[in-house]
Amino acid sequence: MLIPILIFDVALVAWSLHLMEAAIKQQEFSLMLAGTLVSLAAAAMMVVYFLMNHCLTYLI
Repeated sequence: MLIPILIFDVALVAWSLHLMEAAIKQQEFSLMLAGTLVSLAAAAMMVVYFLMNHCLTYLI
């Protein structure tokens, strides 16, 4: 289950970097904010995965 989540996270990080590069080229604050939010979502998804994995192994 970890491999698909890691692939999805790498895709989210790549997308956020693409958004941030576009923000620098166009000097657009909203694209930079969107890139930051996407990268934070990827990090939060990994945190939630590891927390839930620990909880589920504790319960089972």
